[in-house]
Amino acid sequence: MNNIQMLQEPTPVITTANKPIELYIFVDPLCPEAYSMHAILRKLQLEYNHYFTWRFVLSTELSSLNCLSKRVKGCISGIELDINHPVLPSIAIKAAELQGKRSGARYLSKLQEYVLLSHEDVNSYATLLKIAEDVQLDMNEFTADFGSKEAARAFQCDLYIKREMEVDEVPSIVFFNECIEDEGLKVSGSYSYEVYEHILQEMLDEQLVRQPLPTIEELFSKFHTISTNEVAFIYSLTEQAAERELKKRMLQQKIERIQTDHATLWRIK
Repeated sequence: MNNIQMLQEPTPVITTANKPIELYIFVDPLCPEAYSMHAILRKLQLEYNHYFTWRFVLSTELSSLNCLSKRVKGCISGIELDINHPVLPSIAIKAAELQGKRSGARYLSKLQEYVLLSHEDVNSYATLLKIAEDVQLDMNEFTADFGSKEAARAFQCDLYIKREMEVDEVPSIVFFNECIEDEGLKVSGSYSYEVYEHILQEMLDEQLVRQPLPTIEELFSKFHTISTNEVAFIYSLTEQAAERELKKRMLQQKIERIQTDHATLWRIK
């Protein structure tokens, strides 16, 4: 695994007493490879969330953020009906995060769902507003934060962390333990689930204890939209077996199916 490197942790260090590991997860929100890691990240959360905290670090390349911020403010004030720019989704995620970490994660997940469905332009300000409504954000706060210096600075901070840690491939994950003298471990690219389990165990220096997986119904209450592949991966099923289980719940009108060019998605009805 030549794409695994040791790194110094950035300042400030964020740790919690009962969760000794912190994960920095570097993603480009519009990159299909970022969505491909969903299953691994979700299973890690389900089985080992008691060991780690995590934060997404957006890795979209930036071009003229100050100019863009002015255009966003103009759009919000009604001067311009809509704007379109590839950096807007990252600004939107940071605006959502100002309503809380979970709000930001929900927004990112819904944004990636829109990318998979491929029926609306997620670089459009109007579409990003729709996504905020879908995840039930406070819309007054969201529109104000979208054009704010705070959202722009939060995104700039992510880009700074990316440069500082010399992350040149997405997705990547950097693992830190609670000892600030120890180096972090950078894992560039995607690996098997067992590799991430092994890293957690090595950094904790103890046998990992898995939390029991939730039922499929409970899974949908946590993540709302899930692909057939994710269900198969999380429960160690074949795709055919996962499809059968999901169809049962569709017939019970608990969930509905969404077919895309890239995947089959399911969500609470």
